[in-house]
Amino acid sequence: MPELRLHNSLTRRREVFVPIDPGHVRMYVCGPTVYDLAHVGNARPVVVYDVLARLLRRLYPRVTYARNITDVDDKINARATASGEPIAAITARTTADYHADMGALGALPPDVEPRATGHISDMIDIAQRLIASGHAYAADGHVLFAVPSFNDYGKLSGRNRDDQIAGARIDVAPYKRDAADFVLWKPSPAELPGWDSPWGRGRPGWHIECSAMSHRVLGESFDIHGGGADLIFPHHENEIAQSLCAFPGSQFARYWLHNGMLNINGEKMSKSLGNFFTVRQVLAMAPGEAIRMMLLRGHYRAPIDFSENGLADCRKELDRFYRAVERTPAAPSAEVPASVMDALCDDLNTPLAISALHALADAAMAGDAQASADLQAGAQLMGFLQSTPAVWFQGNDDSSWIDTAIADRIAARKARDFARADAIRAELLAKGILLEDGAGGTTWRKA
Repeated sequence: MPELRLHNSLTRRREVFVPIDPGHVRMYVCGPTVYDLAHVGNARPVVVYDVLARLLRRLYPRVTYARNITDVDDKINARATASGEPIAAITARTTADYHADMGALGALPPDVEPRATGHISDMIDIAQRLIASGHAYAADGHVLFAVPSFNDYGKLSGRNRDDQIAGARIDVAPYKRDAADFVLWKPSPAELPGWDSPWGRGRPGWHIECSAMSHRVLGESFDIHGGGADLIFPHHENEIAQSLCAFPGSQFARYWLHNGMLNINGEKMSKSLGNFFTVRQVLAMAPGEAIRMMLLRGHYRAPIDFSENGLADCRKELDRFYRAVERTPAAPSAEVPASVMDALCDDLNTPLAISALHALADAAMAGDAQASADLQAGAQLMGFLQSTPAVWFQGNDDSSWIDTAIADRIAARKARDFARADAIRAELLAKGILLEDGAGGTTWRKA
């Protein structure tokens, strides 16, 4: 097997991946805050780290991939207040929607999916540890992490002292000892979710949630922590600070991976800017595999642009893969080809891996049965070719009406009523059905 190299955001260089325990690799990725449908930008880390988890399972005997659900958050509270819908109903429905949408993109479920509300006691324990060691303090029902107490604060993000407190000087809460200090626990009024604690009824700050959940499900030190580049500061910086201070001598996460953002018209796609497509909206435009292709055509660390034309191109690329395996039956056995494995082991170079798949498709189209088998093995490692050519091109729906229309068109052509035959073709095309006439007769596929 090739040597796996990953770009570590913490050291800012590409490193050979050496797991803490080669018999059990552990990875944590920040998951969604469940208050609304996921947009396509939210889907990028899910697909990226799904490929990494698939790759790790090829290389190591056991992998535990954890991705959390944040189900206590001010955004959820605000949605409940605005809609009148109970918080429990919002989080349950939105979590189910998230699972369905990510599944439609071919992402496998994580091995462990902790929910923030299930780990409140762990969060309180970490806050108590930090207070006891002098890294946190209680004030006015709040618990705050004392940033000046941790000398390595800013190492991940590269931010200096001025960067850390930028914007905080204007309105610093009076209970803060330092402008950069961040909240671990805060008071909750009766109308909002809250839990009993040594500091009164309250709820956790955002950052402590992931430290508590990753510690509970993966231990004090684990191999990989992933997420979007927008989480480097303050979320991941704060996770490192509170975790290393709460558990002295631990490493927390050894390798930090961050995917680039997804842009639309040159701007980051986000709900706050209003320039976003939900995954549901895009699934109405194209199959999930085409969206997955779009999210993997660029290197994971670089930003990528979303466009409907680009999505159509991705669908055509997959059409070509499916045509290749349809044309040439696969040889009886295949391993993931070295060209694909080498690319993925080179800091998850999915564009190079996709290029390798195209080379295999070329050979399969020319009748190479082994290339057809290798294409399928390599594509499936990346989450492609999850269907059959027949289903990909024609779908699962009842197609008897199409067969009837084709028979009518054949009859019209035999009767030399070419105007009627052309009209039938045009009617089918208007409904998204493309006819293809060949030596073996007329076939169809979705346009």
